[in-house]
Amino acid sequence: MRVIDEDGKQLGVMTKQEALAVASEQGLDLVEISPNADPPVCKIVDWGKFNYQRTKQLQKNRKSAKSLDMKQMRFGLKISPHDLSIKMNKVTKFLDAGHKVKITLMYRGREQAHREIGFNIAKKVIEDFGDTIVVEQQPQLAGRQLNFVIRSSGKKPIAKSDETKGAENAETENS
Repeated sequence: MRVIDEDGKQLGVMTKQEALAVASEQGLDLVEISPNADPPVCKIVDWGKFNYQRTKQLQKNRKSAKSLDMKQMRFGLKISPHDLSIKMNKVTKFLDAGHKVKITLMYRGREQAHREIGFNIAKKVIEDFGDTIVVEQQPQLAGRQLNFVIRSSGKKPIAKSDETKGAENAETENS
């Protein structure tokens, strides 16, 4: 088996008895790191410290896995601009929290004859976010729905800045 010491330096290939003897001389334990390798890799470490670090890493991995939830936002094709902006604010909050967002545009009745309307809304949503998002799944039709998936690109904060909000408020007051 290949043996690595506590500092990460390779001690070479040796038998199990030799490796255990070296570990006991140092007052440490021999832990098998990679049993499927050829030859198997073992490391000389303090078992308590090794087990603690491994447990912490598993907890960290579980926490990060929870933040990858998929949220969904559904729109109709006849959504008003104000309603669309409200829903986009909710999408922004989901993206800021680190979630992926699946956006679904629903076709009802005769709306199915005008499929381009849904694609135009999807294009507008993607353009409004600009380079702050990554489109993981391009808009595609699935029966009576148009679906696409977006996530934060991590480049810029998605939340609107105070300057942008002030400019929007000025525009609405002038109208």
